[in-house]
Amino acid sequence: MAKHVAPGVFACVVLLLHQYGSLATLAAMQMQPLPSAKVYLPPTPDTLRVVLLGSASGPPVDLSQFGISTMVEAGGTRLLFDCGRGATIRLTQLGVSLASVSRLFVTHLHSDHIIQIPDLLLVGWSSSGRTEPLQVWGPDGTSDMMEALQRAYAFDIGMRRLVGAPAEGIRVVSRDVKEGTVFEKDGLKVTAFLVDHGRVAPALGYRVDYRGRSVALSGDTRLSENLVRHAAGVDVVVHEVVDAIEARATTRNPARAEEAIALHTTPDQVGEVFSRVKPRLAVYSHAPATASVIDQTRKTYTGPLQGAEDLLTIDIGDQIAVKHFGQ
Repeated sequence: MAKHVAPGVFACVVLLLHQYGSLATLAAMQMQPLPSAKVYLPPTPDTLRVVLLGSASGPPVDLSQFGISTMVEAGGTRLLFDCGRGATIRLTQLGVSLASVSRLFVTHLHSDHIIQIPDLLLVGWSSSGRTEPLQVWGPDGTSDMMEALQRAYAFDIGMRRLVGAPAEGIRVVSRDVKEGTVFEKDGLKVTAFLVDHGRVAPALGYRVDYRGRSVALSGDTRLSENLVRHAAGVDVVVHEVVDAIEARATTRNPARAEEAIALHTTPDQVGEVFSRVKPRLAVYSHAPATASVIDQTRKTYTGPLQGAEDLLTIDIGDQIAVKHFGQ
């Protein structure tokens, strides 16, 4: 007996066939894998590399901008700053083994900055073959969070240990850190500094220095004088931003929108930060990838500026080279 097909469903199928030509074409489009790099080439020995793995702002799922996460690499060492939704997917797209990323620096404990940590912890170990502990630095509460994650996944960890996954690779060494130098290795130094994320405290930004090259990562913050001080003299500043105009125009809850705006930095305010720090390149992440943000920033900043873009690679050397993924 033929089953009844709802008229609405039939109409949708007809519309899709009209647009794409055939069900086979439509299915092929839906199942296309994400593009990936054929080979990942590390930076040259004197280069400090910054990769925006994910550049989205806030918890909503965004298919064009994945959750906030930034990889910094120099001298054969890879550092991950925040681990938002899709960080492990972007690393894989880039051609970077998850096992090679064993140092994570967290800016604060909002979910959009930490939600992919379990994947990095577990898959980086059981599938990618990490044989050393995952080291994690972050604000107060980071160590408690990491201990809770290990308890939450205790069954999975135990089962995979039974089939030979190395014990050391699933071990976590976590540290709750204050302002100051938190990591040094072979000329690569990471300095944590406090930023102002309102009641979300403590919240951190980070500065990375290597052989005279440097980058400052703002984390989530309102206009922060402490960030300006710690970013002085850096080559690149990667800063968050909120488009208050767009947020107010599209919200269904004005009071909640104002609360969110008050925890972040507007484009004209970030422009003032860039103008004071005077980096060789200013970059947005944890930011809308829109022309409006750039236009608003130009009211207070006229220097080199790059908008938010996933998998954007910035090599800091004698020159600053910006590479868009796939080019």
